[in-house]
Amino acid sequence: MERMAPWMPKLRDSMFLGAKTRERTRELAWANIESCMSRLGVGSFDLFQLHSVGTMEDLDKVTGSGGALEALVELRERGLTRWVGITGHGPDAPRVHLEALRRFDFDTVMFPLNATLYRNDEYREHAEELLSVANQRDVGVHTIKMLARGGWGDREREHTTWYDPHREQSEIDRALWWLLSQPMHTAPSVGDVELLPRALDAAQRFSPLSNDDQEAVVVGQCPPLPEPGLGILAAD
Repeated sequence: MERMAPWMPKLRDSMFLGAKTRERTRELAWANIESCMSRLGVGSFDLFQLHSVGTMEDLDKVTGSGGALEALVELRERGLTRWVGITGHGPDAPRVHLEALRRFDFDTVMFPLNATLYRNDEYREHAEELLSVANQRDVGVHTIKMLARGGWGDREREHTTWYDPHREQSEIDRALWWLLSQPMHTAPSVGDVELLPRALDAAQRFSPLSNDDQEAVVVGQCPPLPEPGLGILAAD
């Protein structure tokens, strides 16, 4: 944030600015919000999110009395953010975010979505329901971990992502085209400078996949190792 701050006077009016807090209480969330404003040198946001809410326990904390959600609601009431969202990852994220939408009218949700995860029937069921509910209620859908194919286990990490990513262009093509064929709105890019150009190349050549082609991509996933932190299962 400190590195971005000098650029903000020139860029702020032409950008969509989002931020997030991992704090769980109203008091600590407000402190975090003020820190973000100070470090970025801004007076408001377009979107502020409750971050890393991936379990029901986390959801109870942020939505309960004195929880962090109260800080974000006040932030919006004071005109310091236009929208309020929630993020999370883990095997229960879609189910937790469905419950979050029952408790509060969030403007956006952010959760992992990729073809490898759809090998997990329970994850797929809740993800498809979340996508349906979000679109019915005009909730913005951010999808993360677009190129995750499995976990690293004890192997040496070849890329900066904490999950094992697809890295061949043909694999990235299929993974990204599958994702962009889902009823979602944005897909934050993979955090690896070597993989980013390949993802952008795939995006430039995207056209929606048919339902049969989408299912073929899911069936074709063969994770070398599972990633329990996302809910990616071991290959059959």
